[in-house]
Amino acid sequence: MSLKAKIEAIVYAAETPVSLEQIFQLVKPSVLAEQETDEAEAKARVRAALDELTAQYAASEHGIEIRQVAGGYRMSTKPEQHDMVRAFAKSLKPPIRLSLPALETLAVIAYKQPVTVPEISEIRGVDSGGVIATLLDRKLITTAGRKAVIGRPILYKTTKEFLMRFGLKDVHELPSMEEFEKLVAESFQSDLLPAADEESEPVPDTAGESEQGTGESLEVGVTEDANSSQASAEPMSETTEYEANEHIETHASKASD
Repeated sequence: MSLKAKIEAIVYAAETPVSLEQIFQLVKPSVLAEQETDEAEAKARVRAALDELTAQYAASEHGIEIRQVAGGYRMSTKPEQHDMVRAFAKSLKPPIRLSLPALETLAVIAYKQPVTVPEISEIRGVDSGGVIATLLDRKLITTAGRKAVIGRPILYKTTKEFLMRFGLKDVHELPSMEEFEKLVAESFQSDLLPAADEESEPVPDTAGESEQGTGESLEVGVTEDANSSQASAEPMSETTEYEANEHIETHASKASD
């Protein structure tokens, strides 16, 4: 992939304006690997590629452009295309907001389809009848006949609307259960990392401070008696303490005899 293509992908994917320094740090390894240059020359190459890309999008055959905004670069539609974009935005369907139970039910249907309501409720552990009605109203699921068992319950499957909403070619593009569990685990781990960092703050090394303290603290350490120095030693293990007590009791019984 060319340097210009990498820069184009970064600017396009950025939600906020991305600075030249951010772009350079991302492409620096590949730029330095391609040519044996120093960082100054490599940064100049990145700037030149970015300027060339900006000029390319400024041509009249493009409906979008790369603009400098708030000290960075971002892609946006050209002003002359705003009316067309506004009309398109008005034609879009509003985003679907689903509750957690609805998402859980939709996930079960997507992975187990065709599936019945009792089977969904058994997997989730709660009744899912009310959630099914919501998903049917949103056209995310549809009926797929009836299951050939007693009672002939209705089978449900996902729809084309489901694929469009989630950007899937077909249901085979859904991540496997192993991949899904891994993604969930990584998500929870990333959420817990900040809390873990706060809880694992380094404890001040009092021993090191006492050794590097003032002359007064050193004099206090010298005048301490032997009992205090023994108290600071490591405590005996349970085995050692048991053997010592047994030794004392043996001598005590001999003395009483």
